[in-house]
Amino acid sequence: MNLYEELCSIAGEDHVLKDEPMSVHTTFRIGGPADYFVMPSEAEEIGRIVELCRSADVPYYVIGNGSNLLVGDKGYRGVIIQVYKNMDRIEVRGNEICVQAGALLSKTAAAACEAGLAGMEFASGIPGTLGGAVRMNAGAYGGEMKEILKSATLLTPDGEILTLSVDEMKMGYRTSIVSKMDYVVLEARLALTPGSRDEIRSRMNELKEKRVSKQPLEYGSAGSTFKRPEGYFAGKLIQDAGLRGFRVGNAQVSEKHCGFVINRGGATAKEVTELMDEVVRRVEENSGVRLEPEVKKIGEF
Repeated sequence: MNLYEELCSIAGEDHVLKDEPMSVHTTFRIGGPADYFVMPSEAEEIGRIVELCRSADVPYYVIGNGSNLLVGDKGYRGVIIQVYKNMDRIEVRGNEICVQAGALLSKTAAAACEAGLAGMEFASGIPGTLGGAVRMNAGAYGGEMKEILKSATLLTPDGEILTLSVDEMKMGYRTSIVSKMDYVVLEARLALTPGSRDEIRSRMNELKEKRVSKQPLEYGSAGSTFKRPEGYFAGKLIQDAGLRGFRVGNAQVSEKHCGFVINRGGATAKEVTELMDEVVRRVEENSGVRLEPEVKKIGEF
């Protein structure tokens, strides 16, 4: 069988797409076609797909909701494995929540609220999935995933399934053992604290209002474009370099929040990359601080 047929035999023909535009699978709304786009429904399928790609020497990349991601205009030569809606089960077990990697953080936070469990409010507005959040130790408004994670079940590139405690996950600022070792998150167990539903919901609404008022949510973006340099804020450094509203084609430094690069409509990955490079150059020239991208780039540019 050829690669397409092999993928269909694993995940089912309805869950395998050819030449799939990545612009419809990323929050940036940018990206050329992936050769193959697979939507597995079980951990066992992910393992078999990874094994197939490795044995056939075919590149693969795992995504969730496509946030924090910039895909090249020429697309991705290989297999994109989307762990998302087909693997989004959420189970509340006492003060813990067991969540599959494809569940959205917003949906997980809503389930926690409904169960009267506090601690996940900070993540309620992050547009990614649980898997991506664990991989990069996502955080916002003073909270981070490592503060609520109890353990995670992971798939290694060699097909081994591991369950690691939060201490074994080596979680730091926007990093973890998952990103360092190229593991795939399958599910995670979150440890939360009993609380008042009304107070939890009130806090989530408060943070939502902050996001709406301060972030350019009306445009496609990958969230915060650059990592926070120690002792500084990326948005402030960009603003101080005179780059508020700076544009390259239809890519722009947001006027609302300089920490975001936005797609004003029809922006290309090339334009975003050129803009980011110029921001890095001018911020370093102005402040002596070199910004490091938080956005992950994949594919052919």
